[in-house]
Amino acid sequence: MQVVIFGATGMVGQGVLRECLLDDRVTGVRTIGRTALGQRHAKLREVIHGDFADLSAIADELTGVDACFWCLGISAAGKTGAEYRRVTYDYTLAAARELAARNPGLTFTYVSGEGTDGSGTSRAMWARVKGETENALLGLDVDAYLFRPNYIHPVHGERSKTPLYRAAYAAASWLYPVLRRVAPGQVTTTERLGQAMITVAARRGGGQRVLRSRDINHVAGGVGTA
Repeated sequence: MQVVIFGATGMVGQGVLRECLLDDRVTGVRTIGRTALGQRHAKLREVIHGDFADLSAIADELTGVDACFWCLGISAAGKTGAEYRRVTYDYTLAAARELAARNPGLTFTYVSGEGTDGSGTSRAMWARVKGETENALLGLDVDAYLFRPNYIHPVHGERSKTPLYRAAYAAASWLYPVLRRVAPGQVTTTERLGQAMITVAARRGGGQRVLRSRDINHVAGGVGTA
């Protein structure tokens, strides 16, 4: 598969990229981002682009792709509804529409989150916007898969770009083994998330469309250190 990753510099994206570079099912990886990753690999092609609302300048880089792994996102903390919607909905749909037009049969995996609300009734702004984004993706001519993990544990040195999140993960690192024992269906890892995305894309259609932490772990097949 040829895959494209948006958000490869974030914690989730770092894990997904790692698994893509390790997995023989993935023959080529293109990353779209504002900043360089700072790594080299025979499979990897980096594309630096500043405006995610308009991808016309890099349209050629979005052609010949089998799957898109959408890992780009921001925290809603401190953001207005318009700011959060621009990144969460506008950027996602701009990419999905461009990719769908150029790649028939594309698989689009979207990292959403536990608590996402597709009905539009949640009090939480982020949950409503994520739900609206999910619904819009399901309406496009792509094989859309919605990943709704709860707690994601970084296992290979992946780090969030948000200082508050980095501090929270550092403080909670001791808790993961406990959570894994008492609530295995509520936790996953960056490794398993990447493995599950690749497996879903390799199926070329079929299977459940919404995957929560338990489903992600199941699809990943228990391979790795998670």
